[in-house]
Amino acid sequence: MTQTEAEILMYATTWCPDCARSKRLLDKHNVKYTWINIEEVPEAADTVRHLNNGMQVVPTIVLPGGRVLAEPSDKELSAALGLS
Repeated sequence: MTQTEAEILMYATTWCPDCARSKRLLDKHNVKYTWINIEEVPEAADTVRHLNNGMQVVPTIVLPGGRVLAEPSDKELSAALGLS
């Protein structure tokens, strides 16, 4: 999966409450992102483990520029996106 310069990637699962919370925050602020279900895309699960030192942590959010947030709080995600 390639990432364009301004694209946010959210690696997640449908059953994860933290994923749903981060999704709600992004949707509330009309932030464009690509949702990638790691249970449906096996190589995405590999990417998540690579980004998180072998751990399969969701949500894993990759921001433009390559910054990675793993299980961010709403406050952390808002600050990273300048939404505060």
